Amino acid sequence: MSSGINKTHDPRLKSWVETANQTDADFPIQNLPFGVFQRKGADETAGVGIAIGDQILDLSVCREARLFDGQAYTAALAGDIPSLNSLMGLGREYWSALRERVSELLSDGSSMDGDTRDIVRGALVPMADAAMHMPATVGDYTDFYASIYHAANVGGMFRPDNPLLPNYKHIPIAYHGRASSLCVSGTPVVRPHGQTKDDRAASPDFGPCRLLDYELEVGFFVGPGNRLGSPIPIAEAERHIFGLCIVNDWSARDIQKWEYQPLGPFLAKSFTTTVSPWIVTLEALEPFRTRAFERPEGDPKPLAYLDDRENQERGGIDLTLEVSIATRKMREEHIEPYRLSRGAFKDMYWTIAQMLTHHSSNGCNMRSADLLASGTVSGKADDSRGCLLELTWRGQNPVMLPTGEERRFLEDGDELIMRGFCEREGYVRIGFGECRGVIAG
Repeated sequence: MSSGINKTHDPRLKSWVETANQTDADFPIQNLPFGVFQRKGADETAGVGIAIGDQILDLSVCREARLFDGQAYTAALAGDIPSLNSLMGLGREYWSALRERVSELLSDGSSMDGDTRDIVRGALVPMADAAMHMPATVGDYTDFYASIYHAANVGGMFRPDNPLLPNYKHIPIAYHGRASSLCVSGTPVVRPHGQTKDDRAASPDFGPCRLLDYELEVGFFVGPGNRLGSPIPIAEAERHIFGLCIVNDWSARDIQKWEYQPLGPFLAKSFTTTVSPWIVTLEALEPFRTRAFERPEGDPKPLAYLDDRENQERGGIDLTLEVSIATRKMREEHIEPYRLSRGAFKDMYWTIAQMLTHHSSNGCNMRSADLLASGTVSGKADDSRGCLLELTWRGQNPVMLPTGEERRFLEDGDELIMRGFCEREGYVRIGFGECRGVIAG
């Protein structure tokens, strides 16, 4: 399942890019996430880059200077198009070779000569001077419902006597989302219109959503796919996963309430889904692997096709996630964003390997750069709930903000900021950057 700890994870590694060595840096040399960027104001196409500190390493410049060879060269060549799709399709050995070579080029302890260092330095672009694009062209997007705490909370609001449906502990629940409305962080969010029906009304109305919400999720991109009719076994699932990102699955709760029966989410979800621009590779996350969710005594054991000893022992990821809000008034008064919640990805009932394996178990063919999202990440504690629906308990308990404002659901001008990071004693902290979106209006 795992690629294992190697020299790219060495906590003693430092980069000659000084901002990568700060203790709270999201992008130290031990991380090296991939993204697609374009220089602001430049008349050039977007390209693949790797984040290091507050800089972006332009892979095409390094490749043209012949700083790569073998599998690393093939991987860098796949980045010539402004999308990570081809790179994702190559497989772990190629990703790992490129990661190792980039680590050497950026390490202050490397033995490369001054001319090579100058080439690499010239390939750096300040993040402040770059515009980020969607990291991949996503053909299919699937959203899971993998947090038992989220499922129990939401179920408890609508079915207090039976919050979890009978299948929940047996099967990773999901729905097929809309790939065309996936947007990179920073894209404005337009409040959707749709049908809603008040409980006291005789018929529905059509108009703007009044109960707009966010959902804190983790996404993961498929690497090499599988042939139609050939499921991905659980023991091989992680070889088909390139890396992880943060996802905000914006939700129109009033539209959702009216339309979801009997087939589930539709227009309440398909208007916008925001994706963070940097993809943290599964290899970079290796030091932060943990046991899968410990199911309480009495919970059913996963069926054989979803059950694997190694997945149980280290299929989880110790990833901390935070959501903050900055209202228009907060920004005008220069008040720092207010943290709404902090959750842990290791609390998910199903692992990413189980999600991917189940998705393909009927023979569904996964393709490179398909995006799968976890569903809302929520925990036991009240302050670990990953959406306003849960935090305010359907709007009954509003969140009080430093300005005196309160929020039951989102208002025009609100900005949501999601962040993620991994830390463990003996290793260097790595982060995911930000996933942002402002409600237009």
